[in-house]
Amino acid sequence: MGRSGRSVTAVNNVTLSIGRGEVLGLVGESGSGKSTIARLIAHLHEPTSGAMCLAGKPVPRQLRGRALTRFRKDVQMIFQDPFASLNPLHTIGYTLARPLEIHGFARKGNVQAQVSTLLDRVGLSPGASYAAKRPHELSGGQRQRVVIARALAARPELILADEPTSALDVSIRLDIMNLLLDLRDQEGLSMLFITHDLAGARYMSDRIAVMYAGYLVEIGPAERVIGQPQMPYTQLLKRAAPKPEGNLNAGGLEAPGEIPDLANLPPGCPFEPRCPHARAVCRAGLPRMYDVGAGHQARCILHDPELAAQPLLHPALQPHATL
Repeated sequence: MGRSGRSVTAVNNVTLSIGRGEVLGLVGESGSGKSTIARLIAHLHEPTSGAMCLAGKPVPRQLRGRALTRFRKDVQMIFQDPFASLNPLHTIGYTLARPLEIHGFARKGNVQAQVSTLLDRVGLSPGASYAAKRPHELSGGQRQRVVIARALAARPELILADEPTSALDVSIRLDIMNLLLDLRDQEGLSMLFITHDLAGARYMSDRIAVMYAGYLVEIGPAERVIGQPQMPYTQLLKRAAPKPEGNLNAGGLEAPGEIPDLANLPPGCPFEPRCPHARAVCRAGLPRMYDVGAGHQARCILHDPELAAQPLLHPALQPHATL
């Protein structure tokens, strides 16, 4: 609900698929709907409409009790802040033993050995020594490894990684990303990797999907989306990304304004007020997704020659344009 009491659609008209062993990167600014999608998939939020399938089988919109427990065995989530994700009163051993017990994987008399094995798999060795610690005794990177181990304890099919490196020091982000990729290769896991960082998405992902104001605006193979972005918003994200030779905190979108209030979206394309390529037709309705080849799609009228020939709506923004 918005502040005025009106209903707000946080995610609208988004269709995603993730293959077995595939990493799909989901990128966009804060407020674009990335984390909402992950929470909807994980059934932390209940969707008002839409459908979901897991391994080819429909997932009910409402899950309760044992059905929800079974679902969460197959779909696990890694949150942004590892410290907030762990109970500070529990040892790491207890934290990892619980999902083994809940999902029926605990072997009587051998749970501690299973916990140690999980810790070893995520690079916390010897596992037995880490099992006795509590979260405050670990570094941020070590805590995130514990969170990953907890997700693995359920033996999931799909992992939803919601900004799993953004709360960590730059020096250890690559280690965590490499760990996730290694586990993907070893376990055949599917993964939704959510980030605001295009470079991280490119490193991690087979395909990349771009979100803006609750809408999917571009999707395709990672190298194509990064190398040849076909939607002006993706172009701006790319130009705002820090350069290897520059300041890691540099960047910022070269476009006026911010993501619009979801309770007061523009009538057509949500990016139109900020877009250097907008035409009048962009205000008339939401553009469709255009197929631009090689499994690459973009929501932009520039891919319709007749519509793209119309006069510019915001010619003053053209100095920012590179398309």
